[in-house]
Amino acid sequence: MKQSAGLVLYRIRDGVVEVLLGHMGGPLWARKDAGGWTIPKGEVEPGEDDLAAALREFAEELGVPAPDAAAPDLDLGTVRQRAGKLVSAWAREADLDVTAIASNTFALEWPPRSGRMQEFPELDRAAWFPVARARGLVVSGQVPLLDRLEELVAGPEDRASGS
Repeated sequence: MKQSAGLVLYRIRDGVVEVLLGHMGGPLWARKDAGGWTIPKGEVEPGEDDLAAALREFAEELGVPAPDAAAPDLDLGTVRQRAGKLVSAWAREADLDVTAIASNTFALEWPPRSGRMQEFPELDRAAWFPVARARGLVVSGQVPLLDRLEELVAGPEDRASGS
């Protein structure tokens, strides 16, 4: 079974938790918004530490290293995505200028059965979203990671009020 690891960058603006998501690149995702976003993540190499893989993948998919943490990273646990892939994730409080991203690329035969290979970015853009909005954009299997993040960073008064 494939094991991936990812890093959820988050920041708090005016009391609202925002997360950094990347929009999946390539022609299959070009016009898809809901369900077309993901946390920066990728496959864990044999013998590689999951958190080290998450940091490596962040840098590969966004073209910049993960910023230094404002606090210790939060372990968000592991989720199983619809296709069965396991994704372990950590959250890091930090800010990042999304205009600076430059993702690595992948090759895909496009159009299908044309025999023509084209290069596409793994992530074609990144943006900050409040967690409530991010839930409707991220692939469904990653929603529990956002829920866990919100539980971990919300103060007791926020949990009591349901915000």
